[in-house]
Amino acid sequence: MNDSTITFSGWVGSEVTLTEGVNQVAVASFRVGCTPRRFRGGRWEDGETIWYAVKAWRTLATNVAASVRTGEPVVVSGKLVADVWKREDGTVSTRYVVVASSVGHDLTRGTSVFRRVSRSEPAPVAEDDPVREVLHSYEEGGPRLDSDGRVVADAAADGSDRAVAEPAA
Repeated sequence: MNDSTITFSGWVGSEVTLTEGVNQVAVASFRVGCTPRRFRGGRWEDGETIWYAVKAWRTLATNVAASVRTGEPVVVSGKLVADVWKREDGTVSTRYVVVASSVGHDLTRGTSVFRRVSRSEPAPVAEDDPVREVLHSYEEGGPRLDSDGRVVADAAADGSDRAVAEPAA
């Protein structure tokens, strides 16, 4: 298999749109802009911005929709694919899309808090949080909490103690 893989960092330039594809599979779409900067002649210069269309599928799609906002710095890794279609006038158009295998905040630009999400143990979401609708499939049950209100993850496969995460602020 000779897939073209790509990893890049940039700034989210559009709202994340979450839709359902074939067989009710979640698909998140958004754009990321990358502007190269060079130090020339004693000052910084911006190059031309390159815009990437990004699609994420399934669990990654719902997690991206719940976590990523316009203007945030991200790192994206995935396959570069050609999206080809025929217009009504008969012309063929091509758009290149990155089908993401992973998306995360660029920690060279700030900090982030990670919350593990699984179908059996959903991440806590405030009642007034607009992300609640995105996470509708996770609403049943709830995270297990210890006596201090910390989220308790499943025991590791090697039998070691359970991982404990601090509650979200």
